[in-house]
Amino acid sequence: MRNNSERVLDMLEDIEHIERYSEKGPDVFKKDELIQTWVVYHLQIIGEAASKLGHAFHDTYPETPSSDHCHAEFAHSRILWS
Repeated sequence: MRNNSERVLDMLEDIEHIERYSEKGPDVFKKDELIQTWVVYHLQIIGEAASKLGHAFHDTYPETPSSDHCHAEFAHSRILWS
């Protein structure tokens, strides 16, 4: 089982993956289903890791995104990129 430190590192790594492909801009994102799938996949990993951090972790480190925050960001990104 992964500990919270490993989960946070996973989240940071997945953010880097998303940033790498989102830098190409919304036009490339709209036209490339593979990039869309890539971004959604990594957002799901971030949300899953965030959900397993627990309330005590989020209380101690409030700047860490919660699962709810990740879902909201995903919904927001879908609106912006559509």
